[in-house]
Amino acid sequence: METKEKFVPGLEGVIAAETSISFLDVDEEKIIIQGHDLIELSKSKEYAEIVHLLLEGTLPTATEKVSIEGTLKQHYDVPEVVIEVLRLLPKQTHPMDGMRTGLSILAGFDEDIEDRTLTANKKRAYQLLGQLPTITVNSYRIIHGEEPIYPQADLSYSANFLNMITGKKPSDLEAAIFDRLLLLYSEHEMPNSTFTARVIASTNSDIYGALTGAIASLKGNLHGGANEAVMYMLNEVQTVEEFEELLLNKLQQKEKVMGFGHRVYMKKIDPRALITKEALRQLCMRDGDYSLLEMCEAGERIMEREKGLYPNLDYYAAPVYWKLGIPIPLYTPIFFSARTAGLAAHVIEQHSNNRLYRPRVNYIGARYA
Repeated sequence: METKEKFVPGLEGVIAAETSISFLDVDEEKIIIQGHDLIELSKSKEYAEIVHLLLEGTLPTATEKVSIEGTLKQHYDVPEVVIEVLRLLPKQTHPMDGMRTGLSILAGFDEDIEDRTLTANKKRAYQLLGQLPTITVNSYRIIHGEEPIYPQADLSYSANFLNMITGKKPSDLEAAIFDRLLLLYSEHEMPNSTFTARVIASTNSDIYGALTGAIASLKGNLHGGANEAVMYMLNEVQTVEEFEELLLNKLQQKEKVMGFGHRVYMKKIDPRALITKEALRQLCMRDGDYSLLEMCEAGERIMEREKGLYPNLDYYAAPVYWKLGIPIPLYTPIFFSARTAGLAAHVIEQHSNNRLYRPRVNYIGARYA
């Protein structure tokens, strides 16, 4: 007699991998990264230090921190052919597709691409982390008819990234807040894009292929794009009262309100949202304009009252990006650039102890014609 396995739509709650990289401890409201709480790390550490933690398994010493920053800066530049190919893309190309194209081209320049050893994969990870900000920004600029802007090695990793985006050197506050956002987006256990990367890596595909697939996954509006949708929504109105009315109308029409809820956190606030909310407050204090913070707080109250839903990272990240002068279409590409640290760690882990993913189905079609 044939036995059916239980079908779980969306694989919700299904354990798909054993990992030492990260874990969402919902009960304790902690995001564990290699044994450390990401929220606590965000209060005193920088993105480059989290890169070291994800790829090496430990927080860096002061000497190691300087070394990793130097390594990332060595890889800021990309082959000129990448820029040339980006110039050939149609002007309606989505920024995520532009970034995916640029990333894919890099594979052709890897002379040892078939080497899947730990050493080779780590070397690629650091290289990609250095190059992706350059690709992210310039794919967007070129698609929009602007000339590429090149990295400045005299700036920190995050300051250089933000400088390329806005075209102006960021203040210490702006660079620190942008760095904190990169840190908060760096790793988050097993979302769809990470699962995609691990599935591709399980075929023994290279890291470029795995990350290219992850970009395609993150492009879908059910995974990435929430931060963009939040900002477009905020820009529809001018006042708190108008925003409250907008949200209530969306709920009445049974429309999805982006920036709220999470498949794992469910009825609890995303702890990362508390950090980005405070970052928004700092930027509002700098400008003397609290309108975005007041609107977001009003929306938070409505969604808790009406739906029992709480903000996720994207809800407050969107207005923070806006205050930093970042174009909305770049929000998700920046998300991916930051998450590359975690994605690379997962690909390396998959290659280190691999088994090809090959699930089965519960067949519900006709047996025999």
